[in-house]
This record gives sequence, C-alpha cells and structure tokens, in this order.
Amino acid sequence: MPSNGTVSKSTIIQFINCRILFQNAIIKEDLWVRDGKILDPRKLFWEEKGYADIKINCQGLIIAPGFIDVQINGGLGYDFSSDIEHLEKALKKVAKGLLQYGVTSFCPTVISSSPSMYREILPKIQRTNGGQDGAGILGIHIEGPFISEEKRGAHPQNNVSSHKNGFKDVEEMYGTFDNVSICTVAPELEKNDEVVQELVNKDIIVSVGHSMGNLNQAEKAVQSGATFITHLFNAMLPFHHRDPGIVGLLTSDAIPDDVTVYYGMITDGIHTNPAALRIAHRAHPKGMA
Repeated sequence: MPSNGTVSKSTIIQFINCRILFQNAIIKEDLWVRDGKILDPRKLFWEEKGYADIKINCQGLIIAPGFIDVQINGGLGYDFSSDIEHLEKALKKVAKGLLQYGVTSFCPTVISSSPSMYREILPKIQRTNGGQDGAGILGIHIEGPFISEEKRGAHPQNNVSSHKNGFKDVEEMYGTFDNVSICTVAPELEKNDEVVQELVNKDIIVSVGHSMGNLNQAEKAVQSGATFITHLFNAMLPFHHRDPGIVGLLTSDAIPDDVTVYYGMITDGIHTNPAALRIAHRAHPKGMA
C-alpha cells in the first residue's frame, strides 16, 4: 500500500546501501523513486509525510543513469543491415547483451542499403521499452546512403546515393519513416538544406557525417536543423586550421544560440586517439554524447 495516498497512489522505493552519481561525483546516499522519477527525500519526509513502501539493499553497488548507444550496427554475430531473416532474433540478443555494459537503450543502425532492403528492414525494427529482458529501442539510426562516396568507409559503394531531386529522393529511398529517430547525411550534397528541414519536420534527428564537407556546409546544415555529428573525426575531412570542416562545429560561432550540436565518437583507442577525445571534450564538453 503506498505510504502517502493523498499525494500519489504509486509505490515509493528506497534504494539503501548504494552509491549514486551526483554532480560529477559518486557519493554514498539513499535513492528514493516513485513512478520512475527520483524524489527529493526532504520534500517527501517534511511535506508529504511519506516513507518507503519497499526497501532494496544495493550492497554497495553504484546506481547511475544508463548509457544510450545511438549508433550500433549489430553485435554478437548479427548485422542489422543484412541478416533480415534473423533480424528479430538479432535485436533481442543485442538488446539483452547490452545490459551488461550499462546500456539501457539504443538505436539499431542500418548502413547504406538499396531501396528494397530498406523496405524490408525498417518496418521490422520497432520502438520498445527497456527492462530486465533487454535495452529499449529508441528508433532506427539510418546511416546513409546519402553520404560522400569518398568517405563512405565500410558502406558498399554501389549503395551510396544522392538526393538531387531533394526530399522526393529520400522518400523513395526509405519508403517509411515510422520507426526512424536519427538520419546521417553528408551536408555537401545537393539540396541538403531541404532534406534536413523535411527530416526535422518529421521529428527525426539529423546528423552530419561520412562527408567531404567544409565548415560552411556543415554550419548551413545545422542552421537548417541538424544537431548531431556521426563518429566525430572518422569518415570526414581532418581538422585544418584554414577550414576545420565538420570538426569546426564544436567551436563555431555560426551555430544559433538556442542550438547545441552533439557528437558521438568511437572511443576504442583505435578509431580515435585518446588525445583527440580529450581535445573534443575540452572544446565542447556539453556536446559529447
């Protein structure tokens, strides 16, 4: 029975003997939760006159926000872009496997593919809530095919495309946007401003990447609605003092005041040197995802 039915009929849970992440430090403190939201214990005690319905002993473990993986192409032997027959099984396996790494939600990422493949894959990846059985799916990250051929990386060359006819080409390529949350595009492509604006109008986060684009082109993409950078430093022009390219978005003065440009990085010590990671964080700490 909830401890305070006059305020809420929901159960109050008290996590005891735990360590929590608070203001950039790990402290030993109890954590109070109701309806999935953290409570202020002082308000709970003195104003609501409430107490815990359930106490959970964490035995010294750390309670921290779960990680969100916004770009994961597969895992555990599965590839989200090609293994259509086993896609449902793959999503469940990866979702379950991610929990051990502290990842509680993710965006299955599909690389540059053919229109027929998109029509088979995209409808099969549905948004889900996370839980003990696996991390939640926040939506699909479509990485391509509207990217630079020179910076395609591991993307099949024959699948790389352009949108010379604007958003019409994008619609014909994907077929549906129902489960899409993020879309990576190269900002230098023709009619990119139109494409970015239309994607944003559909509540899709637009990310710039796999690009030969310069800083001015990247800035125009942000001004049109792009708010993310796909694997910073990789598959884009290297930083240059005369034109820093997409990397320059981290300190650009052409970004609208009410916009924060976020960026992902492959921090495996191979794709990105730890020194580059520190440079990015010191230049734009609020943007690191």
